[in-house]
Amino acid sequence: MSKFLTALLLMGACMTVAAQDNDSAASKKKSKAATTKTVKKDASSKKAAGTAAAGATAGAAGAAAAQGTDEEDREPDTAGTSGLDYNCALGDKVTIFSNAEDDKHIALRWNKRLMRLTRVETTTGAHRFENRRQGMVWIGIPAKGILLDSKKGQQLANECKSAEQLKPSDAAAAAAAAPGLGIQ
Repeated sequence: MSKFLTALLLMGACMTVAAQDNDSAASKKKSKAATTKTVKKDASSKKAAGTAAAGATAGAAGAAAAQGTDEEDREPDTAGTSGLDYNCALGDKVTIFSNAEDDKHIALRWNKRLMRLTRVETTTGAHRFENRRQGMVWIGIPAKGILLDSKKGQQLANECKSAEQLKPSDAAAAAAAAPGLGIQ
């Protein structure tokens, strides 16, 4: 049932984006046609052309809002934040900068790039942060973290663990110290 609802929601979102694209393309054609005519315009046609141009601007703003915010483009300020280094599979390194006062955003350094990510609520309890403009997604669970590129559909870094996550747990240490195969 949840797969059906998810598919239905995705189809609705795609239709909304397609409708916005069609509206902005139609308003651009109207605006271009209004500016290429050499006929003298009266006040009502100027008002209509202004409305079409405003519609095109609103359509572009709506598309930009769907992709992310302007603050996602700016490099985040890491002053006063605490950094946590993660060592990932294949030798990748990720650093997460967090601020105790702002749990809705993190700064992530990967491949000499520093980007701001915004928290996205999940039902599973995982910590998910996204930068929609750049397509970066960081998912953190107690055992590891993973960095994804949502635009390319690729994993960028997997099995990312902090120094604390690399420490063996008390139960694992006791099992390793016990003789035998660990079967009771």
